[in-house]
This record gives sequence, structure tokens and C-alpha cells, in this order.
Amino acid sequence: MEFKHSPVMLKECIEGLEIKENGIYVDGTLGGAGHSSEIVKRLSPKGMLIGIDRDTEAINAAKNKLENYQNVKYIHGNHDDIEKLLTEIGINEVDGILLDLGVSSYQLDERQRGFSYMGEAKLDMRMDKSQNLTAKEVINTYKEEELAKIIMEYGEERFAKIIANNIVKARKIKEIEKTSELVEIIKKSIPMSKQKEGHPAKRTFQAIRIEVNNEIEPLFNTIKQSVKILKSKGRLCVITFHSLEDRLVKKAMQELEGICTCPSDLPYCVCGCKKEGKIINKKPIVATKEELANNSRAKSAKLRIFEKI
Repeated sequence: MEFKHSPVMLKECIEGLEIKENGIYVDGTLGGAGHSSEIVKRLSPKGMLIGIDRDTEAINAAKNKLENYQNVKYIHGNHDDIEKLLTEIGINEVDGILLDLGVSSYQLDERQRGFSYMGEAKLDMRMDKSQNLTAKEVINTYKEEELAKIIMEYGEERFAKIIANNIVKARKIKEIEKTSELVEIIKKSIPMSKQKEGHPAKRTFQAIRIEVNNEIEPLFNTIKQSVKILKSKGRLCVITFHSLEDRLVKKAMQELEGICTCPSDLPYCVCGCKKEGKIINKKPIVATKEELANNSRAKSAKLRIFEKI
């Protein structure tokens, strides 16, 4: 299957990065190279694009798409380790970083990866196929309380406790192996009158995917780590698709901007806040009506931009 991906807020990201033709830029979520192909076009042969992705299929697809460019380096890894990954190839600072969080269109469309609640596939959901934890293991081994918490927090699903309870009941009879089996359990857990807003399994599948790929826990430190390796006036652009992601990104950027978090009744600052740069857009940038008409994935997308001092 061809690795297709419609880059979200492409124009806004390119403008946000303020690309210098001889600069070094990192696409920490390379995917199908939708954003990267536009970044590298703006670089001279002296410039460099570094693409990071935990999905080897994405890297192979990007290599094909960018085969005419000699100034691209590819890294199979997780953007949460961005500083370590760049140090290993001799890069200590860069001019810009883009993080387009979440699952790619290809991963959703490739049914055998188990990300989609449409059709039938093994419960997998791994972005990096070399990791051990799968959706099947989460669904069949996590305690009911753990499942409920994950589905509630990561999926913002108000029927999380019922869904978790029904998952545990079902797996006592038979191990849950297929996406279609999980979908049926979710459908039975949510009243029909509440299944009018999109597919009933959407939020639960999102939650399990986030847990399998550990998408939330390291994010706060990933933002701080990314700013650390930016050059002066370098920029970090982050696209989120989930309110929890967006809150963490916002909080990290506010801390990096040097906002004091001490109680107001203290006579002086003790939290040690330090100004590392500035937030470019106080309110997140969202997709235009024109983009939303052509790319439904952009519906929940929010873009935040930070510039280092």
C-alpha cells in the first residue's frame, strides 16, 4: 500500500519554521514526508533535513519521495529521544523542529496495522513494529481499573468504566484478538442514543493507541528537550490532535517562556523559572475552512510555535 499522508496545516508550519536555506531542520514525525518535502525544497545543498520516525515503513516511503535530495538524513527512532538521536549523528543544535503528533493517515488506512476500528485486523497498533507492547496485550492483560483510566483520560470517553468492565467480562470467555471483536464490545457498552456523534469506537481506539505507543507521558520533556537543541532564534512547531497533548505542549512552552509558578502570596520567586524563549502564538493555530473541507484529519489539529532566545 502506498504511504499517503495529507500534511496538516502545511502552509502554517512552513511559515512558522521561518526556514533558512542553509539551516538544519528536523521533522521528528517524518511519516510520508508531506511536511518534509516542502521543508527540503527550501534548503540549499548546504542545508540539511533530518527525518525521524519510529515506523520503518514511513522511513522507506520518505526515502522514495525524497530520493532526488542528497541533503537528507533518516533516523529510525522516537522523537522523544531527539537529543540523543541527533548527538549520535554529530548534530548538537538545529534551526528548527517540527512535530506532527498522533497517527498518520497511512497507519489508519493500512487495516492490518490494527489502528482502525473499520474492518478486521489483529489488535496491534504499534507505530514501531519492533516494540513488544501491542493493543492485544493491553486489552487482555491490563486490570479493569487501568483500562477504564486509560480510556477515560486518553480517549475522553464518558462510558469508559462500562467499556472496561465489558472488556474484562469478554476476555474471561475468550481472548480478544481482533479489532472487530473490540468494536463489538464497545458498541454494546454505549447506548444507541449516544452513538450519533461519529463512530462509537473512535475514542477507545485512540486511547489504546496512545497507551501502546506511550504518546503522552514523555511529551512534556520532549518539548523541553527540543527547545534545548535549537539554535538562537530557532523555532519549534508542534501539531497536536488531542486536548491532553495540547495542554502538555502549552504547559511546557509556558514554562520555557519563564512564567513563574510560585503561589501569589510568596514575597519572591522560588520556582527557579528561566526564560528560554517566547511563544509565537498565544492561541493555537487551527486549520482553515478550506483545509477542513479537503482534509478531515485537520479537524482537531492545533499548532503551537515556540522561538528560542
